[in-house]
Amino acid sequence: MISVDGASSAGPLVVLIASPLEPEHIERIRAVDPRIEVLHDADLLPRPRYVSDHTGAPTTRTPEQEERFLDMLRRAEVMFDFDRVHLRDLPTVAPRLRWLQATSAGIGQMVQRVGLDRSSIVLTTASGVHARPLADFCLMAMLMFAKDYIRMEREKRAKGWERYCGEELTGKTLAIVGLGRVGQEVARHGKRMDMRVIGTRRSSMPVPDVDKLFHPAELHSMLPDADFLVLAAPHTPETEGVVGEAELALMKPTAVLINIGRGALVDEDALIRALHEERLAGAALDVFRAEPPPPDSPLWEMPNV
Repeated sequence: MISVDGASSAGPLVVLIASPLEPEHIERIRAVDPRIEVLHDADLLPRPRYVSDHTGAPTTRTPEQEERFLDMLRRAEVMFDFDRVHLRDLPTVAPRLRWLQATSAGIGQMVQRVGLDRSSIVLTTASGVHARPLADFCLMAMLMFAKDYIRMEREKRAKGWERYCGEELTGKTLAIVGLGRVGQEVARHGKRMDMRVIGTRRSSMPVPDVDKLFHPAELHSMLPDADFLVLAAPHTPETEGVVGEAELALMKPTAVLINIGRGALVDEDALIRALHEERLAGAALDVFRAEPPPPDSPLWEMPNV
């Protein structure tokens, strides 16, 4: 880890903010030590589209703006996030750069694609920083399906209702593919609802709030028990299409799939068929192969998605 004490005695430790960041967070970086110099020019960065948007809308710098940004890159020793223009040439345009802190968790494939894995730059991710909101999303989705919120919304529009009885999460089986920090937070939420929690993990070391562990190779043994299947794994060659036709066929027709990992974890065509044929009760999708899905994707119109 780079420390302020590791900065050159001739000057400050220069930190470049390369993506949208709230002023209060910039001030927290400055407040760490008086020797830190923060370079930040919002005019040179993508415009945030919503609160806490740390990616921003696609934008193009003018030649004058690009030269200003290159001047900052040449000085930077630490970067907050990637600059989407300078990925492959980052080691060249930022020769003093020693550490880059990403704002997302799944950067591995992108880093390899642009060759930064072969550079001397230390790359760190934001793995786990979104664990709580993603787990909240999963809990929301499970409650919506358990209480049949879709039915309630439909009857509200029809201005009437028929009596029915929803279900409880207590005693239901929550199966999690990927028990990293996000998956463990999902497990914690599930256990607080008195659910039975199972999941896949390469290590056999016990995981808090998880009742039973399966090795990833044992996924097919886990799926038939799942009332809710949460995908919280990163996208790797091993997890590409980890849930496809064969896996969906093993699940209960009353089960719900929740994907908060990556769109490539699921065979979307197989998922659409399973939902259409009522071999799966529903899906809650935070990620897709193409984001957003194309306008002609059946997922837009499916009432159980």
